[in-house]
This record gives sequence, structure tokens and C-alpha cells, in this order.
Amino acid sequence: MNEVNLKNIVEAQIDTFLYAGNVAIELRNKGLTKEIKSDGTPVSNGDLAINKIITKKILELTPDLPIVSEETSHNKSAKDLANFWLVDPIDGTYDYINNLDEFTINAGLIINKKPVAGLIYAPAKKRMFYSHGKDMAYELTDGKLINLKCNNKNREDSIKFVSYSNKIKPEIEKIYKQIGVTDFVRMKSSLKFCVIASGEFDGYVAEARAYEWDIAAGHAIIVGAGGVITDFGGNEILYGKEDFKNPSLILKRSNNL
Repeated sequence: MNEVNLKNIVEAQIDTFLYAGNVAIELRNKGLTKEIKSDGTPVSNGDLAINKIITKKILELTPDLPIVSEETSHNKSAKDLANFWLVDPIDGTYDYINNLDEFTINAGLIINKKPVAGLIYAPAKKRMFYSHGKDMAYELTDGKLINLKCNNKNREDSIKFVSYSNKIKPEIEKIYKQIGVTDFVRMKSSLKFCVIASGEFDGYVAEARAYEWDIAAGHAIIVGAGGVITDFGGNEILYGKEDFKNPSLILKRSNNL
């Protein structure tokens, strides 16, 4: 799949993501129906509706590629997938069902087990992010298209990270000290990846947790913007692993941190 095809496939989904975001907000305003899944996490009719919208468009564009979505069982038992889509229709469902604004809509394209393209939309913030290759990561907000370069927007003497929790575990605190992190802010969903790509924050660290559909789109956007992502051992993150489980993660706006 060449760069032109990737660009066309990604850009053809932007309007679908914006539409899906409007649907998500409308459904929430009407009142969501909610239930608890077998893993103890919540799901709403909004998650399922957005999943249908996003996967329908992807199937139109790339009918030969499997889709692995958080909200369906399709392809989750497949072994050794190399070329496929990872979809998380609503990442940050807690925020979504509780009228908070950090939830996102996500799709990441995996080729040869590596993320080559991704789209993330934060409907409540009206921030659309996408990438289809190196130096080709973008934010579309208020009709303005910004080429993301992971440029630092903070003071030169500060290193500001995002975290999924206000309580930092010892192994993560150790990495913070090694990097010289001066401050961290709790943030939910894949929006964490986007604000690093935009240069608003410098990085993110997480122990092995969550699943590939939670990070694939953000991974593509970070790398497209010039950032780096590895596990705690400095190894490359590959996709299509058993049960689609994530390893540990270190995201950095720059290797020079």
C-alpha cells in the first residue's frame, strides 16, 4: 500500500469521523442506554452506533482487510494478523457516559504489524487528528489544518507528561525520574497521544495494560508527527499479538527528552 493510497484512505474517512462525532453527542444528549460487559467495563448504545458507522466506511474503502474492534467479536480469535484495522469506537467510555469531554473515536491501520495510518476524533472538543505517514500527521480544528511536528509548546525548563491516573506506580515514577518529568496531568482516552503529537505535552508512560485498539491510531499519529514510542525495554511496538494485549509503553515527543 503506497503513500498515495494511504492518504486517500485516511482522508476519505474524515467526514465519516466528524459525522460519527455528531451522532455520539446527539445520542448522549438524548440519554444513553448502558450496560456492563463481561470484563467489567461499561458500554453504551453510542459505542455500538459509532462502531457501525466507522466500520461500514472502512469496509467500503478496504474490503479485503479484516477489522478488529473493541465492541465486536469479529476477527479477535484470528492468529498472526499482519494487515488489518484496529477500531475503538469510543475510547474513554466513562467520560462519554458521564458527560465529560475527553472521549475519542479511533481507527488505526496496521500493515506488516506496524501502524501506518490513524484517525482520532474528540467530538466534545471538536479536535480531529489523523496521520498517513512520516511528517504527515495533522490536526483539523475550526476549519484550520495544522501539520503536527511534536514541537514543544511548554517552557524549556519543564517536562510535562500525561498520565491515566493521579496515582503514579513506582516503576513509572522511576522512569519519570530518569527522564526528568517535572509535572503530570491525568488524561483519559487516546487524546493523550494527540496532545503529545501537538506538542502540548512531552510524553506518557504506562505499564502493560489495555489493548491494541486503544493505542494503534495514536501510535500512528505520534510517529507521523516525529515522536517515538517503545516499551520499557526500548523495543518497537508491534501489533497482532496474542489477545491483542499491549506491552508497557513509553511515548515521547522527542528522543532528546
